[in-house]
Amino acid sequence: MSLTASAATAILTGLTEQPGKGKQWDDQLHDLRDLYTQFVVSSVLGLSAFLTFCILRPKWTELYAARRRQRNAASRLPELPNTMFGWIPVLHRITDQEVLQSAGLDAYVFLSFFKFAIRFLLAVFIFAVAIILPLHYKYTGQYGVPGWDNVPGNDTMIAEKDKPVTDPGYLWIYVLFAYVFSGLAIHMLLQETNTIIRTRQTYLGNQTSTTDRTIRLSGIPHDLSTEEQIKDFVEGLRVGKVESITVCRKWRELDELIDERMKVIRDLERAWTKHLGYKRPKSDGNTLPLTNQQSHDEDNERSGLLSGSEHDNAMDYSSERPKFRLWYGPFKLRYRMIDAIDYFEEKLRRIDEHIQNAREKEYPTTEIAFVTMESIAASQMLVQAILDPHPNQMFARLAPAPADVIWKNTYLSRTRRMAQSWSITIAIGFLTVFWSVLLLPIASLLDLETLRKLVPQLAEFLEEHVLLKSLVQTGLPTLAFSLLTVAVPYVYEWLSNNQGMVSRGDVELSIISKNFFFSFFNLFLLFTVFGTASGFYGFWENLRDAFKDSTTIAFALAKSLEGLAPFYINLLILQGLGLFPFRLLEFGSVALYPFQFLSARTPREYAELATPPKFSYGFSIPQTILILVICVVYSVFPSSWLICLFGLIYFTVGKFIYKYQLLYAMDHQQHSTGRAWPMICNRVFVGLLIHQLAMIGVLALRRAITRSLLLVPLLGFTVWFSYWFGRTYEPLMKFIALKSINRDQPGGDDISPSPSSNFSPPSGLDRDSFPIRIGGHDLELRLKKYVNPSLIVPLHDAWLPGRTPTPGNGASAFEAHQTPNV
Repeated sequence: MSLTASAATAILTGLTEQPGKGKQWDDQLHDLRDLYTQFVVSSVLGLSAFLTFCILRPKWTELYAARRRQRNAASRLPELPNTMFGWIPVLHRITDQEVLQSAGLDAYVFLSFFKFAIRFLLAVFIFAVAIILPLHYKYTGQYGVPGWDNVPGNDTMIAEKDKPVTDPGYLWIYVLFAYVFSGLAIHMLLQETNTIIRTRQTYLGNQTSTTDRTIRLSGIPHDLSTEEQIKDFVEGLRVGKVESITVCRKWRELDELIDERMKVIRDLERAWTKHLGYKRPKSDGNTLPLTNQQSHDEDNERSGLLSGSEHDNAMDYSSERPKFRLWYGPFKLRYRMIDAIDYFEEKLRRIDEHIQNAREKEYPTTEIAFVTMESIAASQMLVQAILDPHPNQMFARLAPAPADVIWKNTYLSRTRRMAQSWSITIAIGFLTVFWSVLLLPIASLLDLETLRKLVPQLAEFLEEHVLLKSLVQTGLPTLAFSLLTVAVPYVYEWLSNNQGMVSRGDVELSIISKNFFFSFFNLFLLFTVFGTASGFYGFWENLRDAFKDSTTIAFALAKSLEGLAPFYINLLILQGLGLFPFRLLEFGSVALYPFQFLSARTPREYAELATPPKFSYGFSIPQTILILVICVVYSVFPSSWLICLFGLIYFTVGKFIYKYQLLYAMDHQQHSTGRAWPMICNRVFVGLLIHQLAMIGVLALRRAITRSLLLVPLLGFTVWFSYWFGRTYEPLMKFIALKSINRDQPGGDDISPSPSSNFSPPSGLDRDSFPIRIGGHDLELRLKKYVNPSLIVPLHDAWLPGRTPTPGNGASAFEAHQTPNV
């Protein structure tokens, strides 16, 4: 269930209520029974999911230990015991260094964020319990527990609440702890950043990868369009020697042929399988109960999928040769039935001929080239310098890994890429801002007052059953809206993939940014700032006033946050205790597996069922940042101790679950080498600014104007510090410092490492050797040189049941192919 969806539901339900009618969200959850119900239900759900995982983990190793079974890097990790709970201490004892060596910098940075959040929230929780909670109780009689502070019979609280409190002395805690917590967050963030930078510089400085010696040149003018001219230009800068150059060309025709060939191969395999018959492999108890997928050698696609005794799975000619309906004539209105196997084999033969001819063609060049230097130091000096005195020419940027390049975007013109980028950015902004407004009618149907008008019998039934009413009012809107908005991150992923970015790493970072913006806008700017409106028209009035005067935002923020604490507490309980353990079960993969299995027919399709699920940082990082922002914003409120407690539980559980998935269960590419950390830090700074604005608004509402003004310098300091952080620390998270480069290793100074082939077997976490992706499918071949895979990928025959396909243009013919040194 999406955190953003949960919050946005509250926005919409509140916005659809009419003035003076209905139940506002600041009152809706103000019931101790709601908190108790949420805690019990979430705990039961989470515990059930965790115990189910502990039972299924040793049985379904193909799913829950997929990465451990298939990746060399993960094989260095300790084997987890097959006992019920014995794997927990083993996983806990895995060190950060082992995480780095096995899962890479991206996973290391992601888990470091959880470590920072746990340390920070633990310190805030101690202050909240020891100082903030006693002071709030002494002066206001508030415990910070939803429903507890307004329990009938609590005469002390009622008496204090009825008093017109103006500028009491205890309000100094809002000033003091705003400084304390902001300083604590910045200090811990700098500590973690320094640790990550040292680790990253040491890790990358001791590598000899082609990626770290390569730059991406863009804006190449027409008079420098050949490899020799580019080499003369780069070496003329006297920075270092060039090892090789790959000028990107307009390979659209060839790429489309390769994609079409993949479709024909699959059609041919289906036709042969239908003719020969294919028995599904028997389960050995280590997979999902439906089938046992064969784990095949990752770079041995030339061999048959089945061998030895497994040939028995292929039955003799079990049916007649399948037919294919071929349409022809004017407007394709006539057809005839032909032999499907002959048709697809002939089509494959013709496509192979077209591909061979297309590979011999000379294609027009583009403005992008990949330049591999003989030393890492030379490439790092080039990307950190201005190369050409003319504007918009010869930009040097860090190159992605060879298999991380999205080649179809390299031959897009700069104008086309900019048009796609800006149009999609505008579309995402429109979707983010108006997403909640578009779903107002649906939210209105979930409100109890609206139900009383439309379905009075249902409303009366809910009022008679208090527990059911509590579940409907606290859980049903969240669940209903979550089901409607579960596709939002996937929509943003699809849009990001169509922005024309040259690498998948840039796409992943873009997804992080877009999904956080969506969450932040809907949760805070709509829900918190404008959520105090009593109706739809009041919402637009608040919206107009807020943009008219910035002080209105601080007042609205403070007023809304004080009443919305119960909602956030319920949200943290649901996310941390109820839904997080379901991530261990990989419920989505398990739910989709029967459909994928039933649709599988060929040996290739059965083998693809064993592919480990993909872990996406773009889906996971935004939600965790938002949870921390919520905890930071509420760090001084009466309910701070409760919010920080459940936030602490959320990050503790989350670190453990994500650690298991990143190390043992799910596959993830090393796209960005930890470059998500500056994005995380910048969004933490945004959370601090929201926190400080909220404190200013709280003090102003209580007429403590002087004390609210004392927080203005802190606001200014945070803005300045975020700018200083970007100038000082972010370059070290992007580049390799020259001093960090190990000059004694090949490629560290002026000696180029010995050349290697384009294809290579998997070698742990070698960033040069990711699986290449063609036609929407990952191929097990590993690319190490900057060359379009369509130019060199072997044209393998189909995978047939019980037969070893002829290698055809096998990999051996291409392993000797070298990108020419120039």
